[in-house]
Amino acid sequence: MLLIGEKQELTVVKEVSFGVYLADPEHEQDRVLLPKKEVPPETKCGDRLRVFLYRDSSDRAIATLREPMLTLRRTAVLKVREVTRIGAFLDWGLEKDLLLPFHEQTARVSEGDECLVALYLDKSGRLCATMKVYHFLGKHSPYQMNDQVRGRIYEISGNFGAFVAVDDRYSGLIPKHECTPQLRVGAMVQARVTGVKEDGKLDLSLREKAYLQMDEDAECVLDTIMEYEGVLPFDDKASPELIQREFGLSKNAFKRAVGRLMKQGRVEILGGRIYARDVKRN
Repeated sequence: MLLIGEKQELTVVKEVSFGVYLADPEHEQDRVLLPKKEVPPETKCGDRLRVFLYRDSSDRAIATLREPMLTLRRTAVLKVREVTRIGAFLDWGLEKDLLLPFHEQTARVSEGDECLVALYLDKSGRLCATMKVYHFLGKHSPYQMNDQVRGRIYEISGNFGAFVAVDDRYSGLIPKHECTPQLRVGAMVQARVTGVKEDGKLDLSLREKAYLQMDEDAECVLDTIMEYEGVLPFDDKASPELIQREFGLSKNAFKRAVGRLMKQGRVEILGGRIYARDVKRN
């Protein structure tokens, strides 16, 4: 049986002027060509070769001894060679580039970009790439609570947050309330593991533990207050949406930061506003 998109060991069953035909001895009627330019010297009928099967430019199954960067249902980071009207073509180490259709892109890619993709068979039995790798990522990473990890954002959801492939292979998620406009598909992020779900997926945060993050958040809040000429037109009772939009912080993180500034005597709250100390009030 021929397995498109996978490596398998097949037997040479026929020699021709343009290469050799390979087959599984149990299904010898299903044959695939290994082109002459790839046939090892002195190869003869009965020899066994480990090959990768894909489809050539005429959509015919073909074998290669080349090592692809990606096999069926696996993930890899590939470089975009070209963008056309039907999608992007990726370099995956073989003679024929791999198509990444527009409808399988979680963000538009450009020539020279690197993107994390998985390999799948489309409805016509052709090999294609997809950036929707959620179901292809591993769920049993070696990481535990509070470990620092590095990963690649591969999709951003308005409902859930930023989906991250930790080490380009494990499933992780940065929650929606931590996502800022600066986060984008393809970006590499350093994150902290805040939880490991029962199925092995990782909950991630771009922030340190609260007591470590508080000073940095306080400086961020004070800088923003000064951009408002020292008077923030709302206080720590503002809506979470407003706080997120202005500071990229959760409401709890914002309140902790304001509390730290107040304790340090650098701001005060009056009449629903936050004032930097020594700023003239109207």
